[in-house]
Amino acid sequence: MIIFRYLTKEVLVSMTAVTGVLLLIIMSGRFIKYLSNAAEGKVSADILLLLISYRIPGFLELILPLGLFLGILLTYGRLYLENEITTLSACGMSDNRLQWLTLGPAAMVAVLVACLSFWITPWGAGQVKNLLNQQESMTEFDVLVEGRFQKLPSKGRVSYVGELTNNRTELRDIFLSEQVKTRTGDQLGIVVAESGRQYMDQQTRSRFLLLQNGYRYEGVPGQANFRMISFEEYGVRLQQSQVREQVTEIEVLPTAELWRNPGHEYRAQLHWRVSLPILCIMVALLAVPLSKVSPRQGRYARLLPSILIYLTYLTLLTSARSGMDEGETGAVLRFWSVHLLFAFIAFNLHYTGRYWHRLRSVVWLWLPIPGRSVK
Repeated sequence: MIIFRYLTKEVLVSMTAVTGVLLLIIMSGRFIKYLSNAAEGKVSADILLLLISYRIPGFLELILPLGLFLGILLTYGRLYLENEITTLSACGMSDNRLQWLTLGPAAMVAVLVACLSFWITPWGAGQVKNLLNQQESMTEFDVLVEGRFQKLPSKGRVSYVGELTNNRTELRDIFLSEQVKTRTGDQLGIVVAESGRQYMDQQTRSRFLLLQNGYRYEGVPGQANFRMISFEEYGVRLQQSQVREQVTEIEVLPTAELWRNPGHEYRAQLHWRVSLPILCIMVALLAVPLSKVSPRQGRYARLLPSILIYLTYLTLLTSARSGMDEGETGAVLRFWSVHLLFAFIAFNLHYTGRYWHRLRSVVWLWLPIPGRSVK
């Protein structure tokens, strides 16, 4: 029990550190994308933290298996390097015993990933979908930020508002620039106004920005034939915000509903959710024999080949899942055959790894390396 607690603690600490770094990297990239959308006026800046928070469970369900895999490799690599595993082996602990002890923290992580995959991630995806739907119903007026030039998606429009008052219902010091198509070609239209407010047409249900006391300029930059119009009131139609990122209906469905639906896309999502906890167990079976290194090799000797094995595993899984999404015949069998294949590889590494090591050593000795004589 003491050895189990010690190994579990070391593995979980390493896994937490690796997972934290990977999560920070992924969240930073996604947050930069959200900031870009907010700067372009596609989403409101007030919901950025909510969006990234609801996305965290979806990130974790994919990062945790990789974090567990790397945590076992780093932890056991250090223990082999410092001869702690050798000492435990001298005290009677076999490789089978080490494998069974490693399945303890792997089972804990698998339970956590199962909770994320079956319940928490679909709930988070549903919250993201609701937020994005709310953003779709917003107009350019709703995402304006005072004191900043903003490029809006409609007609290449650029806007500037000096001040927003009365709970964002009134604007001061307004500048609008947009491309205008005419019979003679594209022209630049510029509108400058002292104030403005939002107005809804009750018949068409369209919303307009009603500007007051300003000027409109139209013409081609570099030419002198600009046309200037003075106005007391001028209406600009507001288009709805367009959000690039969308969440599919299948992602937000509860697992029980996926089970009841016979569609191949729903079945593919169900099989994927079930396979994520199994992936945690499989990477633990793979990591233990792959982490075995000698003190002369160093703790990182097998890290790169092990990562390549994991990437191959994940690539084959995602490829088989794509086949299930498209309704290909035999895609389900191919999907679960990937797990069986890597279970066989883990079994082979665990029970016949020493024979492969001897074969590799013999091949290495007989390689024609310059400067070394072969006897």
